[in-house]
Amino acid sequence: MSEDHRKQLQARLWNIADTLRGKMGADEFRDYILGFIFYKYLSERMHLFADEILRNDGVKFDEINESTADGKEMLAAIEEEAIERLGYFLKPSELFHKVAEKGGRKEDNFILEELTAILKHIEASTMGHDSEEDFEGLFEDLDLTSSKLGKGENAKNELITRVMVHLDQIDFRLDDTEADVLGDAYEYLIGKFASGAGKTAGEFYTPQEVSTILARIVTTGKTSLRNAYDPTCGSGSLLLRVAKEVEEVGGFYGQEMNPTTYNLARMNMILHGVHYKRFNLQNEDTLENPAPDHADLRFEAIVANPPFSANWSANAIHQNDERFSAYGKLAPRTKADFAFVQHMVHHLDQDGTLAVVLPHGVLFRGAAEGVIRRYLVEEANWLDAVIGLPANIFFGAGIPTCVLVFKKQRENADNILFIDASQHFEKAGNKNQIRGEDIDRIITTYRNRETIDKFSYVANLKEVEENDYNLNIPRYVDTFEEEEPVDLAAVSKELVELEKEMAKNDKVIAGFCNELGIQPPFKV
Repeated sequence: MSEDHRKQLQARLWNIADTLRGKMGADEFRDYILGFIFYKYLSERMHLFADEILRNDGVKFDEINESTADGKEMLAAIEEEAIERLGYFLKPSELFHKVAEKGGRKEDNFILEELTAILKHIEASTMGHDSEEDFEGLFEDLDLTSSKLGKGENAKNELITRVMVHLDQIDFRLDDTEADVLGDAYEYLIGKFASGAGKTAGEFYTPQEVSTILARIVTTGKTSLRNAYDPTCGSGSLLLRVAKEVEEVGGFYGQEMNPTTYNLARMNMILHGVHYKRFNLQNEDTLENPAPDHADLRFEAIVANPPFSANWSANAIHQNDERFSAYGKLAPRTKADFAFVQHMVHHLDQDGTLAVVLPHGVLFRGAAEGVIRRYLVEEANWLDAVIGLPANIFFGAGIPTCVLVFKKQRENADNILFIDASQHFEKAGNKNQIRGEDIDRIITTYRNRETIDKFSYVANLKEVEENDYNLNIPRYVDTFEEEEPVDLAAVSKELVELEKEMAKNDKVIAGFCNELGIQPPFKV
């Protein structure tokens, strides 16, 4: 698959999204266009799967007559296999291209009611099966009755038809198993929507360069993972980025509080070809209501970009929660950053690695946060590295951030690595962007665990203790640049020459003034 084709697909999908852009807010038209892309994906996957089953019968899935006894019998057999293998089922008449063709007709082209029924049937087909939880409510944000689609039913139908007809003309090339072209395009669209979503973008998207840093850290030295976990998984992009760094991930686990974003994450998983049995995502508040399904699980890789300094209850009842009880303090009610860290290290397996993005304040804030930080370093000795990132790299948040890396079995238990990458970026519009070479330098330094002048420092635990467990990076990495010495004699000589030059110019100007019969503006 050529890079040109990849970019063309991304551009075409974004152009189709433009059809809805003027009708509604960014979050809403995101949900519609991504929902329709997902429906088309499910449809094409179903079509390919059924055609493979029918290959020896000389029959095409979309040519089966659903009203005949033979047709019904054939579809029943296909449905049974589809539910087990794919997790869902679509009838031939429910395929995306069939609905798009009907909508594109000049007459008898009303598809809204039919489309609504199809989306409900996709979910209904999973009921009572292992895939039910993974498909339940997936299309609830695709409200085809919304007045934002048009003033009347015909206007709504026309708009939806236009989107579907354009999408129907695109070949997703799902039979190309070597390239995840559609998955990449989906990620591209999510990123584009995030760039226009302002402060809400952080709720569902982590910039790809940051995701790459986290993913490469937690996969260091590994070619496969038993499992990966993100307790604030957003659209699932971070988990999927981890999968790109290894040959196999046994299972993906995550939790997301926002229902719409939770739906997006499940779609993202399925669309990237992750089988429904290989992911377990839950819709709840991770800190207040951690998923019962995950309670006894420990994870080999944990990545997260929690909401910065979010509010949480900090209820005294949590002091008896095994996630928080050992520390003696709860994270402040208005700054849940360390509460997320405590939750994650609780779920970190003995041979696992955790990489989390947090605001810089966690490195030095005192009170309860200082107590928790000291416990993590002194008592538990789980903190492996601190990496400072540039400011203004996240959508909707211009503050500088850092990555904390934790391990329960540290190869270098007598020191902590500090990296200052805060000045390594390029401007990209009104944001800063970490470049590929910057990512490579961070990861190489982390893996080699080396001290590099003005970039990194391996601090022994005694030094951290002497700093009273303050982890502020400038205490360890000296980035001070001495100014070049000023040659005062040369400056003085230059000033003298300038004075002479100015005197010459003053005489010339005075001559012009005399010729014009006007008073010069200075004394010569």
